[in-house]
Amino acid sequence: MIPNRIEFYLNVRKVCCMKCTYDYERELFRQVKPSMSYDGGDLKEWQETAREKLRELLGMDRLLPADMSLCVEWEKTHDGFTELRFTFQTEPGYFVPAHLLLPEGVKKPPLMICLQGHSPGMYISLGHVLREKDELSIRNGNRDFCIRAVKEGYAAIAMEQRSFGELRNPNKAQDACLEPAMTALLMGRTTIGERVWDVCRMIDLAETYFADKVDVDAVCLVGNSGGGTATAYAAALEDRIKLAMPSCAVCTFKDSIGDMHHCSCNYVPRMGLFFDMGDLLAMACPKYYVQVNGAEDKIFPLGGAKECFEQGKRAYEAMGCADRLTHVIGDEGHRFYADKAWPVVHRYMGR
Repeated sequence: MIPNRIEFYLNVRKVCCMKCTYDYERELFRQVKPSMSYDGGDLKEWQETAREKLRELLGMDRLLPADMSLCVEWEKTHDGFTELRFTFQTEPGYFVPAHLLLPEGVKKPPLMICLQGHSPGMYISLGHVLREKDELSIRNGNRDFCIRAVKEGYAAIAMEQRSFGELRNPNKAQDACLEPAMTALLMGRTTIGERVWDVCRMIDLAETYFADKVDVDAVCLVGNSGGGTATAYAAALEDRIKLAMPSCAVCTFKDSIGDMHHCSCNYVPRMGLFFDMGDLLAMACPKYYVQVNGAEDKIFPLGGAKECFEQGKRAYEAMGCADRLTHVIGDEGHRFYADKAWPVVHRYMGR
C-alpha cells in the first residue's frame, strides 16, 4: 500500500532532522558576531571608522544632492501655532512633502523633526483623523508627535518618509515599501539610507530657510517604529542632531528583524556582519539620546532593547557622558510614551 504523500514527506523530514529554511537562517544568524562592534578602546577613533562603514552599507555614496527647490504651498494660523505646508527636493527629481508648525509666542524654539513609521502617513503626526484607526493611533499611541511638540514649546516638522503616506505607491494597499526597497538594493542603495539622507537634507533646509524661525542649533529627531529606525540611523551619522528619540525600534537584530517577520525597508545588506543596533547608539555619542521601548512590544522585545541600551551605555561611559543617555520603558506595547519621554527631553534640552 502506497503511503499518503504528505505523511511520507513528513516522516522523511523527521528521520533526517530537517529544518525549514526560515529556522535554519535564523539559527545561522544567531551565530554571527559583528566584526566592527564597539568593544572598548578609543571611541572617537572607532566612530570615525564605523560611520564610514555604515555609510557604505547604507549606500549613502549613491545619493546625490540637488537644489532644494523649496515651495511653500500655504500657511495657516491655528489655535496656538502657525502651520506651513511645503515641498523640497532631496535628490534630483525626488520631492518630499512636509509641514512646519511654529508655536505661538515662542521666539526661535528648538526644532523637533518627526518621523511616522508604518502608518497612513505624516498626517498622524499632525493629529489629523481621517480613519477610525487614526484616532486610536493618536489617543492610545501618542503618535501625534508634532502637536505634542508644539504644546511642549518646540517647533515641529512632520516630513513624509519614503514609501509612506503621500509618497507610497497608490496601487499598493499593503507592503507599499516592498518594491521600492528591493529596487533600491539592485542599485546599491537602501531605503534606510534614503530616509537618513532626507533627514539630513531637511536639516540643510532648516538652516537655509528657517533659521530666523527656529533654533537650528537645537535640532531634535523623534520617530516610532519605522520612524524610530530612521531616527537611530540618522543619529549615528548626523552630528547636527542634538537629541535623538527613537521609539519602539532599537533592539538587537537577533531578537527583532533577524528573528521574525518585519518590513523589507528595515534591512541593510551585510549589516549584521559588522554592527548591531547598539552600535548605532555608540556612534551617536555624545548626543542626548532617549531610547523608548514598550515592555510588551512583541516585534522589538524588551530583552533585546535593554541589551542595545547597555551596549550604548558602555560607549557613553567611555566618553564620560553616561548622563546623556536614558532608557524610557512604557508599560504597554508598540507605541510612543509621550508623558514619560518628554520630561527627559526637557531635562536634556534645559527647558
